[in-house]
Amino acid sequence: MRYVPFSISAVITIALVTALNVQLPLGKIKSPRLGYFLSPQTGFWQNAEPANASFNDNIKIKGIKNTTEVYFDDRLVPHIYAVNDADAYFVQGFLHAKFRLWQMEFQTYIAAGRLSEITDESKLPTDKYLRRLGLLYGAENSLKAMEADAEIKTMMDAYTAGINSYINQLKPTDIPFEYKLMNYKPEPWTNLKSALFLKLMSFDLAGGGEDDFLHTNTKNFFGINTYRKLFPDVMDSLDPIIPKGSTFAKPSITVKAPASYDSLYIGNSDSFKVNLPIVPDKDNGSNNWAVAGSKTKSGKPILCNDPHLGLNLPSLWYEVQITTPSHSTYGASFPGSPTVIIGFNDSCAWGVTNAGRDVKDFYEIQFKDSTMQEYWFNGTWKKSDFRKEIIKVKGKPDVVETIAITVFGPVMYDKSYPATSRPQKYYAVKWKAHDASNELRTFYKLDRAKNYSDYVDAISTYQCPGQNFVFASKTGDIAIRQQGAFVAKWPHQGEFIMPGADSSYMWQGIIPNNENAQMFNPLRGFVSSANQMAVDKTYPYYLGEAGNFPVYRGLIINKKLGSMQNITVGDMQLMQTNDDNMFAQEAMPVLLSLIDISKLNTKEKQYFDVVKLWNLKNTPESEGATIFKHWWDTTITLVYNDEYALSTLPLRKPYESTLLEALIKGKGDYLFADNISTPKVKETMAHIALEAFKRVAKLAETLDKEHKLAWGKFKDTKVLHLTKIDALSKLHVINGGGSYSINATKPEHGPSWRMIVHLTDTVEAYGLYPGGQSGNPGSKFYDTFIDFWAAGKYYPLLFIKKVEATNNNRIKWHISFNAA
Repeated sequence: MRYVPFSISAVITIALVTALNVQLPLGKIKSPRLGYFLSPQTGFWQNAEPANASFNDNIKIKGIKNTTEVYFDDRLVPHIYAVNDADAYFVQGFLHAKFRLWQMEFQTYIAAGRLSEITDESKLPTDKYLRRLGLLYGAENSLKAMEADAEIKTMMDAYTAGINSYINQLKPTDIPFEYKLMNYKPEPWTNLKSALFLKLMSFDLAGGGEDDFLHTNTKNFFGINTYRKLFPDVMDSLDPIIPKGSTFAKPSITVKAPASYDSLYIGNSDSFKVNLPIVPDKDNGSNNWAVAGSKTKSGKPILCNDPHLGLNLPSLWYEVQITTPSHSTYGASFPGSPTVIIGFNDSCAWGVTNAGRDVKDFYEIQFKDSTMQEYWFNGTWKKSDFRKEIIKVKGKPDVVETIAITVFGPVMYDKSYPATSRPQKYYAVKWKAHDASNELRTFYKLDRAKNYSDYVDAISTYQCPGQNFVFASKTGDIAIRQQGAFVAKWPHQGEFIMPGADSSYMWQGIIPNNENAQMFNPLRGFVSSANQMAVDKTYPYYLGEAGNFPVYRGLIINKKLGSMQNITVGDMQLMQTNDDNMFAQEAMPVLLSLIDISKLNTKEKQYFDVVKLWNLKNTPESEGATIFKHWWDTTITLVYNDEYALSTLPLRKPYESTLLEALIKGKGDYLFADNISTPKVKETMAHIALEAFKRVAKLAETLDKEHKLAWGKFKDTKVLHLTKIDALSKLHVINGGGSYSINATKPEHGPSWRMIVHLTDTVEAYGLYPGGQSGNPGSKFYDTFIDFWAAGKYYPLLFIKKVEATNNNRIKWHISFNAA
């Protein structure tokens, strides 16, 4: 019997849809070669894997020096045992390809701006955008740095060889389903593809698109004074990663704003509209924390991490254990990259959250003429460099993008690719992800770390995207450091588009590692981060626009950890999946106080009672959570939208905390509360909150009739296949959480890997991700973890020595790789 988690009829439907050239979510997929696609011998039918499939094998292969053993446990997690590191990475590459080939290659097509090559011209806007942003340019630069490091080059070469060894022996019947659907074949892997994947993560974690343009528009539209009220530098509710009151050393870099700051920067300037065909989720972030033995029942540290990213099938992550004479490491790896990224070894554990720092800025460039051969810089005409990006388009001629390179970086917007409201202007992008860097070295060293000193050494070379690295060891140490190549900026530098006519607005230096926010063995007994600002305003460097740093998850995490003692792994599991809505805890008392119940009708009072009695938890069955979300969202709309609607250009929406904190302080009415369309009516926040609730009560009645008022039903989480085809996705995943909960699960975004590591003498670890180890939709291991994940449950992670693997009852299959 073959196992197919989506129905055979659904598969046939997909086949017929593609045969008829019907529009699919990824774009119009041209007809596959139908004889090949539908062939019983080689077509998609062959991708249905038997339910009792055996993964046992004995493989003779070129590319390894010594026999390497792989034991698969009951969740299809491989435990790799190699005599040397190169053989281990070769096998890791082979297994990544065996179980995730289409996914890992498809992601590099995105990063390289090559989607048009495998779909059609409908993806040209995305390809052009990513080429001009410079992901391929940055990957090429970083690859030079990685391959200049002998250890990292050896690792990458072995990993690439393992992938290609699998591809070279791939039979037509075994080519992954998506290749057959989209009618193309895998190509040889290269080290550049691994570098491209890492740059794609830099892009994904940058968040929000081109915010500099939105900020500039908003500042121009409202004026700098109102702008500062809408977007304060620091939120009142901030509980930073490094506690308030901490002292910081005098900065080694003195940063000065240019003399033209008032006139050219914060004064009125050009406004913009730019097309963004692909925008990262602004909530891409994570939670991590470590508690010291002084707060745990066992007296040993516990480390927790859950990165919040897109919920996709196949999953972003692939679990693996790698054991060689140099290290034994378990955790989540990226298909497409060697090493374990988030995990633990027999001495310590580590995890990451996104730092959110602004290391991408835009500059207006003045070219001599439309040829872009020369641009004005520091009082003279400076010659441009050029880069040609050739984009292949399926069934069409190539498209060539000629991109000028300036001292700031590539010119992203020019006459051939205009910022639509300013087609005659030129804007260059400067981004740390363009620079040569060697992030793989950090994870290579973390996998081998034994103590705090090793952790500090491992992360010291890490550059982009900036991360909060949390650490705990068996020796009892806990630590956190915000690490990256962070730009030393003057206040608000890069928040708006900057002039590029001279060096006065250029970056003035990179903050030294020892001046980055960090904490080691604090007296309070824990360290944590949840993407909030790392420090308060006493820190001597500017971190970036406050909207990059959500505050509420960090607030509730610190509140809970500060009050807990005798902590167990079970406590950490409950906390990591906690549905408390911290934003609602602060907002609900204010909203309730604004309502005159006598002005509600009977049906409105019914729904008002639901939200009034709500326990402020976003549990799946909660109706109050759904009503509250719509009530607050509608309140925000009624407060701001009249004024925002007057703009013909896109504007940055205010932080939600701006209105809430003003209301808490009793100063809410100045924030556009008067309805400009009814100037004779003096509207107060009480009027607005009441009108908002009346509207929401009508919506709640509709949702109630549709049985969608419960939070889990309304939120309707889904784990989408990368093609966005429903039949290949897991839909209607009922769970709790939300943006303001530790369990930060949204409709298509959330905890992508949950891990808890208890650093006892024998490491005790738990984890899972919303997916499965196989990328084959026809395998029972495709989406097998999702229901368990949604229920807030965990798998014990099997971290064992080779001698134990041979007789462990959780070990189900074995592959032996032997040198040919």
